[in-house]
Amino acid sequence: MTMKHRTPELLLPVKGFPGLEAAKKYADAVYFGAKDLTMRARRGFRLCEIKKAAKQAHANNMKAYLTVNTVIYENDIKKMQKTITTAHESDIDAVIVWDPAAIEYAKSVKMPFHISTQANISNAQTAQFYKNLGAGRLILSRELSLKQISAIKRKVSTEIEAFVHGAMCVSISGRCYLSSYLYGQSANCGKCIQPCRKTWTLTDDENNKLICEGKYLLNPKDLCMIEYVPDLIKAKIDSFKVEGRLRPPIYTETVGKCYRTAIDSCMKNEYTKELAEDLKKELAKVYNRGFSTGFYFKKPDAASFSYNASDSQATFVRTQIGIVTNYYPKAKVAAVRLTGGSLRIGDEITVEGHTTYLRQTVDSLEMGGKIVKTAPNNSLAGLKVNKKVRRNDWVYRIVKK
Repeated sequence: MTMKHRTPELLLPVKGFPGLEAAKKYADAVYFGAKDLTMRARRGFRLCEIKKAAKQAHANNMKAYLTVNTVIYENDIKKMQKTITTAHESDIDAVIVWDPAAIEYAKSVKMPFHISTQANISNAQTAQFYKNLGAGRLILSRELSLKQISAIKRKVSTEIEAFVHGAMCVSISGRCYLSSYLYGQSANCGKCIQPCRKTWTLTDDENNKLICEGKYLLNPKDLCMIEYVPDLIKAKIDSFKVEGRLRPPIYTETVGKCYRTAIDSCMKNEYTKELAEDLKKELAKVYNRGFSTGFYFKKPDAASFSYNASDSQATFVRTQIGIVTNYYPKAKVAAVRLTGGSLRIGDEITVEGHTTYLRQTVDSLEMGGKIVKTAPNNSLAGLKVNKKVRRNDWVYRIVKK
């Protein structure tokens, strides 16, 4: 017996080719940006790489969506047109947009488009408006409750996408001007410096200060809905979106594996509270600022903020320990120069580069033609690897905090 609902799409974030490799076992689709006109301007593909990225995604049975979701200023028009044209020519499945100029241009070149959460779609009439414009999917405002999402889905016959995991912004749908005001770097153009993650002093209009030294007053916890996947499926959300295009590929892989497991278990009626608890522990191993359920069940309160730490609260850390100096394909061995620590049999590692992503346990080490159990720091070791790596790829060890 299986759950009587359509299986939702699992949509994972990618910041480069290693992310595509990390996502391929778990994602139904991936989303990424070019270097410009994307809300994560610090990471993304060059326009000349978009076709290769789409081809790699499709080869692994994943759809590919390109974000063109910043504010489009007058001097951005030609760049926006070139980006969407490139997406069309590269067989990208849809562009994620919200600016009317981008919508109109996408329509003119017959490029499928989804409406970004930047549009802050919060009711059925607005949803119908964008559907009438030709949008194939609507990415709803993050500030909606599950009940509100269900109501929109019942009233508007269109695909709905919603965030299920990842960083939350303290401003409505990410429409923040604090970074621009303080640093001249606009969040709405993908260049947020994240001043909300810094410590703040609270004062009133009489200049009385609240004693809160070292507190991060504007620092929301990450969204995590792994314990409520059945509720999201019952709400008929078509696509479960994970935030995290600035996070490393091990984050994409771990979060993807957990939500893939949860979704598939639900569809087989094998999802349990115990499974959800185990998956949440796995999610806690990688980058997170603590977890909350965002707006899904109530307005965020004090428990939804992380006041004592602004950075990751992951239970495991990834430490750079070496670099690949050569790869021997016949033997499937990488020569690794250890520069940041020793390497031992049984260690969990990742190997990452411009196109490489590999995660495995160290099963075989060799030094000077001899099998060893430990390779010390400042040495050259032969490491048996499960697939191709490349010269100058970095080697990371994953250890518990």
